[in-house]
Amino acid sequence: MEKQDLKKLIDVAAGRLPADLVFKNANIIDVYQAQILKGDVAVVAGKIAGIGENYTGKTEIDLTGKYIAPGFIESHIHIESAYVSPEEFGRLFTPCGTTTIFADPHEIVNVAGLTGLNYMIAAAKLSKLNIHYMLPSCVPATNMENSGAVITADDMEQPLATNQVDGLAEFMDYPSVINATDQALAKILMAQKYHKRIDGHAPQVTGHNLDAYIAAGIDNDHECSTIEEMQARLARGMYVFLREGSVAHDLRTLLKGVTSQNARRCVLAADDMQAKTVLNTGHLDHSIRICIEEGLDPLVAIQMATINAAEACSLNDRGAIAPGKRADLVIFNDLADIHIEETYINGELIAQKGKYLPPVTRYPITSVQSSIHIKDFSEAKLKMHLKSTNVRAIEVIAGEVLTKEAHVTVELDNTGDFIYNPGNNLTKIAVIERHHNTGNVFVGLLKGYGIKEGAIAISIGHDSHNVIVTGTNDSDMTLAVEALTKLGGGAIIVKNGAVLARMALPIAGLMSDQSGENIVKQQDLLDDVAHKELQIPTNINPVMTLSFMPLAVIPELKITDMGLVNVTQFKFVSQEL
Repeated sequence: MEKQDLKKLIDVAAGRLPADLVFKNANIIDVYQAQILKGDVAVVAGKIAGIGENYTGKTEIDLTGKYIAPGFIESHIHIESAYVSPEEFGRLFTPCGTTTIFADPHEIVNVAGLTGLNYMIAAAKLSKLNIHYMLPSCVPATNMENSGAVITADDMEQPLATNQVDGLAEFMDYPSVINATDQALAKILMAQKYHKRIDGHAPQVTGHNLDAYIAAGIDNDHECSTIEEMQARLARGMYVFLREGSVAHDLRTLLKGVTSQNARRCVLAADDMQAKTVLNTGHLDHSIRICIEEGLDPLVAIQMATINAAEACSLNDRGAIAPGKRADLVIFNDLADIHIEETYINGELIAQKGKYLPPVTRYPITSVQSSIHIKDFSEAKLKMHLKSTNVRAIEVIAGEVLTKEAHVTVELDNTGDFIYNPGNNLTKIAVIERHHNTGNVFVGLLKGYGIKEGAIAISIGHDSHNVIVTGTNDSDMTLAVEALTKLGGGAIIVKNGAVLARMALPIAGLMSDQSGENIVKQQDLLDDVAHKELQIPTNINPVMTLSFMPLAVIPELKITDMGLVNVTQFKFVSQEL
């Protein structure tokens, strides 16, 4: 801040000069003490000058009967999971009261390396939403899959040293941290060299292993699915991010463990949220409403989306309504049922009554297009050659990223290939390498996804984002993969040899270059066809659920282009029992 700017801020705070903007007669949410103050909020040059009475401004807005709170801070989210670009993400999320996000561009960096990171940073600058990036820590997430890039500790130095990023994103290769491998230690020490924080990702890690993980310098975890996991992390000094996304719904469960003693270490987060979800239900504002429904004090819920998040993310300049803080503010009518009327970022009205006000300018996507490279794929590569009818299958858990290892009995033909039986809720699932033309294809079995006709193929496959396909017959699965390749990425549904629905994602095969509303129309059609024509149950999100089946850092059983992975043991296992 320049000297003259600081002097003006002080003069406005002291009442010697009028503010640029004053919110009069407001119910001010004091997140430091979880209480409501009455009075004015004075803003100058994008900062809060003061709160209290008798401030005057060039513009004055009467908020009698209304509430004003700090803007909401998203502590951990993947922009790519919304299927839209960063500029469009900002347009969709700010009307919900979100003013700052910490994004992990893990998805696009696994596809396009640092070129993907550079695209995301450049595109984010065109949004009014304040987008901070964390540097993906695990590219690839494991050594049991092929990704589009490999990011070493040396590769991390330039983005960390130049402050392009705020730290290391979720360190999902927790076995390497716990076992103190050279590769993990090099990355951790690189972050520490530049005084950067490290986000966590340690599902079902307990006991001394959890102590080892936290001792390495990991600050938080968003992978808690039980109160016991949450309490163990809180007791060891972690912040716990309570997740409510499009598929993972841990918030209501974890809220039962939130108390007056630990609430200030609890933070609301989405992790993965589709554009469809934010348009239909909201973002952190929706999470706050859930907190209130579950009996949490509304002021405590707001703390979890503001000051708690700011402190967890090492932000000292926002998260509260106080002198000197950024004027990131939200206005609403009803404390018991919070729906955002207006969102201000740096003192500027950005969203009003659900609408983003500034024009949207988009950054060119040429550097991250044409990302589907599949070699010699054919129907023959979907054949299984099983030696036993007793096999392992990945079992879907509706509403969870977690899966189970199911032991099933299947029928085989004379070559050992799986024979689909509609009564067993089992289908083939294949992961096809799409980055380096390796020709890698691995075929396993999927239980509980519920598909009974046709096939669905997607280029979203956490975290290396190879192509995934599942279906009831090899010919439809093959056509789905071929059509997806021609599309350039996204999702394809096929039945009886015909393409019934598609969702185009030309940005690295992960994101659309169109508006959120347009991508939601495509997704709605895709979901409708998936549920009606393929008979996938309505409690299963067709694309996002399938996209987590290769996530070889989330228990229990997952599949990559290299094989079947027991995540608990972090090793490949055979298909046969």
